[in-house]
Amino acid sequence: MGDVAMTVPVIRAFVEQNPRVKITLVSRPFFKPFFDGIHNVDFFSVDVKGRHKGFFGLLKLYSDLKKRNIDAIADLHNVLRSQIIRKLFAFSGKKVAFTDKGRAEKKALTRAENKIFQPLKSMVDRHVDTFNQLGFKVDISNPIFPQKAILSNEIVKILGEKGNNKWIGIAPFAQYESKVYPLDLMQKVIDDLASNTTHKIFLFGGGNKEIEILNSLANKKANVITIAGKLNLHQELQLITNLNVMLSMDSGNSHIAAMLGIKVITLWGATHPFAGFAPFNQPLENCLTADREKYPLLPTSVYGNKKVAGYEEVMRSISVEKVVFSIQSQLAE
Repeated sequence: MGDVAMTVPVIRAFVEQNPRVKITLVSRPFFKPFFDGIHNVDFFSVDVKGRHKGFFGLLKLYSDLKKRNIDAIADLHNVLRSQIIRKLFAFSGKKVAFTDKGRAEKKALTRAENKIFQPLKSMVDRHVDTFNQLGFKVDISNPIFPQKAILSNEIVKILGEKGNNKWIGIAPFAQYESKVYPLDLMQKVIDDLASNTTHKIFLFGGGNKEIEILNSLANKKANVITIAGKLNLHQELQLITNLNVMLSMDSGNSHIAAMLGIKVITLWGATHPFAGFAPFNQPLENCLTADREKYPLLPTSVYGNKKVAGYEEVMRSISVEKVVFSIQSQLAE
């Protein structure tokens, strides 16, 4: 989800600056709402469980796309599936380019010995490079974001009217445990923020287990609402455009909020924003990282999928007070 969200600011800038070029955006149907409202973008849904499943499915996908008279391929994912598709187009004489994910640099950043601790090019900038390779200029220095959505009566019944309240989104989960802020500390963050009755807090997640945890974190507070399971993705995006700030782990929700122009505070445990996955257009000080003096091997992983003995509690080095202060500072601006 985060990978797709990071392409959105680039696509939005591309179509604004290259208005005579049409983009066919190829991805899973779930992500279509990310690109709604971006003109000159035709979303093509990949059926990975049906027509486009497996190798022969990829051949069908190539055939389906070829019918659209595509002139060039920008492979922003650069995984086996997309590599096969772009090579098929290259064999047919089409111009292709792909995003260099900087795997060697990321390995140097995360290795235990001879670590090279320095910021790497962001994934968003790497996507810009991909379009540059195809001969298109894309400038993301002055990004354009969608306007705040007008919430439907159906959504307002769930969320309530905003009025003069400050709306705070909190997404406490991530794919890997090493990227999740301890729930007892997150409970303190929520309790502190909820003590101000002009704040309304919305908890994001998905799945029965996460919903159960979110309901526990909400703790029956009137101004803390679990939205997981209550809104579809399109409605969640509309809600996010109305937030004053989003608190997220190093996860997809941070990139979704950022692609919509919302202020984002992110918490980083085993991973680090230097790997190039900081939310788009957000200041580095909004990325709250674990203590590298206490845990000098950080970051130990690009994605958070590696476990290192003695580093299980790195997130606890980010204090509740620092998290709350960072959120309140954004609300005060």
